Amino acid sequence: MSFTKGDLLTKTRKLVHGLAKAKPVWLKAMEKSPPAVFPRAEKKVERICLPEDVYINKFYKKHPESLHEDPIKICNFDPTPSRIFGCRVLELKEQGVGEEEAIDVADAEYRQLKKSKRKAYKRLKEIARIRGTKPPQNPYPSAIKEIQAEEKKYVQDRFFNPRILEMVDRLKEQHDAEMQDRGRA
Repeated sequence: MSFTKGDLLTKTRKLVHGLAKAKPVWLKAMEKSPPAVFPRAEKKVERICLPEDVYINKFYKKHPESLHEDPIKICNFDPTPSRIFGCRVLELKEQGVGEEEAIDVADAEYRQLKKSKRKAYKRLKEIARIRGTKPPQNPYPSAIKEIQAEEKKYVQDRFFNPRILEMVDRLKEQHDAEMQDRGRA
């Protein structure tokens, strides 16, 4: 029976046999029915590369801001703009279009999509202004703005939460006391 060197059972046995630890109650039961040992990869696991990955990298070189503006949302089934770009380039290449031309077409489509999203939100704000209502939340926000919106309540909280204000006052008092002690010394 061979176990990996990082196994709990093996480590505990070594500690008990070396008299570094008293024999635990559960050791006998665990020796009778040891935990399952899963096979490990003998060599380094190869990175999975998809055909569109080359074009996704080119997309991010052309549009580095998209790394932050178009995050990968794990709970979302919609592909990211970079993946759409890569798939579109492959699709155009299959139709017989040259690589550079396919990249240019997919890039133009991405820019057009981005422009139409901005235009749509601008129109939504205009309609809200005409109606005299609050403008809607941007349906196409950047990742940075989404994070800032989530953090906003915590940022505001530090200015108005009485417990936090109390902690700040205590820290100021400690700081003042330390400064006085330094002045005396």
